Amino acid sequence: MGFNCGIVGLPNVGKSTLFNALTKTAAADAANYPFCTIEPNTGRVAVPDPRLDAIADLAKSAEILPTFLEFVDIAGLVRGAASGEGLGNQFLANIREVDAIAHVLRCFEDTDITHVEESVDPIRDAETVETELMLADIDSLERRMTALTKKTRGGDKQAASDLALMEKLFACLSDNQPTRACQNLSEAEQARLPQLQLLTSKPVLYVCNVGEGDAATGNALSQKVAEMAARQGAAHVIVSAAIEAEIATLSDEDAAEFLAELGLEEAGLDRLIRAGYGLLDLLTFFTAGPKETRAWTVHRHAKAPEAAGVIHTDFQRGFIRAETVAYDDYIAHSGEAGAKEAGKLRIEGADYLVQDGDIFHFRFNV
Repeated sequence: MGFNCGIVGLPNVGKSTLFNALTKTAAADAANYPFCTIEPNTGRVAVPDPRLDAIADLAKSAEILPTFLEFVDIAGLVRGAASGEGLGNQFLANIREVDAIAHVLRCFEDTDITHVEESVDPIRDAETVETELMLADIDSLERRMTALTKKTRGGDKQAASDLALMEKLFACLSDNQPTRACQNLSEAEQARLPQLQLLTSKPVLYVCNVGEGDAATGNALSQKVAEMAARQGAAHVIVSAAIEAEIATLSDEDAAEFLAELGLEEAGLDRLIRAGYGLLDLLTFFTAGPKETRAWTVHRHAKAPEAAGVIHTDFQRGFIRAETVAYDDYIAHSGEAGAKEAGKLRIEGADYLVQDGDIFHFRFNV
């Protein structure tokens, strides 16, 4: 499944440095000038999950395979992007293709690294990017509403329904609110929102890029971002791109020692990956056996046949039932055999909603 998160922000805020650290490559040019990223770089990143090792240990698996999330490093945006400034058109086209947005905000002072606005203010930067996305959505809706108005005059009911939804969204944008924050949408309208591919409908995670000395607790600038995120009902994480870039070059053992010296329990990127996973409203299920223990990804509220289909389409097509053990029961009873003896192995049908941490064995027939 290609779940992806676009890394966006103004030029020189640390997007490409973070991307390179995430993917442990130098795929993205991280030079100190605007638009050093032009074509988007895409990298697959393993989602950290300590449950994998615990399950594999009990299942005596030969191999451990994590689940992955894609991150896309997108060119820096500048004021006026919606009308084509900088690499605006390209930026907006690339962001339209991702499922969620990780918005990197500069929360550090460094006279050696230029800022396109010539001063450091993460709230202003966030508003600049959000404004450009809203302007692009307004332009997109205006064009579509004009075409739909003509269709409704001919009695097209679907066009009338689409127009009513777009008018609500347009009013929201005109009131300086992103479409994801619109309060007056019905459940059915909320479900249709992704089909419109509006930039401001995508969920947002704010990434506060701080200096090395502020990586553990953040600083006054990242606190302002935290307050803004709380008002919006959005999430935020604190990372230091400089630290993450250094960790990316170290072995796991040296990285752990380096983090301990800085008073950090884990890499900021692990928090970023997990936050991106949560932002996309995903959950993890597992399969386990002597050959391998593997993590798989589905959307929250997925049913058992959908989870089976992630492994192979035949599993979904010929789904009969799912044998499942909850992760906590699997660990408490030392694996599948112990869980079965304790009556914790359940037989679930096609209507079963997958729970995070389920360990599955699917029965199917094609």
